[in-house]
Amino acid sequence: MEQKISVVINTYNAEQHLEQVLEAVRDFDEIVVCDMESTDNTLDIARKYGCKIVTFAKKNYNIVEPARNFAVQSAQNKWVLVVDADEIITPELKSILYKKINEPNCPAGFFIQRRNMFMGMYIRDFHPEYILRFFIKDGAEWPPYIHSIPIIQGRVEKLKGYDNACMLHLMDETMYEYMAKMNQYTDNEVEKKRGRNYGVGALIWRPIWRFFKKYFMDGSYRMGTRGLIRAMMAAVYQFVLISKIIEKRYRD
Repeated sequence: MEQKISVVINTYNAEQHLEQVLEAVRDFDEIVVCDMESTDNTLDIARKYGCKIVTFAKKNYNIVEPARNFAVQSAQNKWVLVVDADEIITPELKSILYKKINEPNCPAGFFIQRRNMFMGMYIRDFHPEYILRFFIKDGAEWPPYIHSIPIIQGRVEKLKGYDNACMLHLMDETMYEYMAKMNQYTDNEVEKKRGRNYGVGALIWRPIWRFFKKYFMDGSYRMGTRGLIRAMMAAVYQFVLISKIIEKRYRD
């Protein structure tokens, strides 16, 4: 019997891209939308596509990770594909996923390539981003902190060698939006890195290393001015994060 796949999408006021996202996954066996009490048209769009809708109380959460476990376990099928409300699944990726799970000795999860945008251009790094978003839900556990990845029971592999089998990340933030989100993300990461004894060395060298890695090793230099800005912003993120960790230690 052929294996089935449930697509799981976490949402909060996600009307901007949701219709495109759902259109790309409409032929999967099930679509679960786990909503955190949206106040826009998110739920109307989800109903239009016949999604199974479940609700996770937003409370004071400003990140999605606390809702991930509930969303995943709300799916009825063994295999789940976790998609954000601004990510498009390509037809090639859909075909490969169904092919893989019906092969013998299939892994329990796959890292999938995600292509991100920056200033109107899709980024093609030397080392593409791979995220663990497709896996067997039984025994899976998603830690409730920012940028966490699910803990899977069994072997996982990268889905490599299929150029167009990927997620397309539609989010193309302005610098204003990026800075606002950076402030939010670094606040959440401070809690995650509580107890780290960072000092002057980390404050200097971690941003320098992040710039070097992003600009030279990942290949941002190939993007011209965009790439330079991208690498500088990666360094700024590290500087702000380390500064906040040190500040919290001084204030506690």
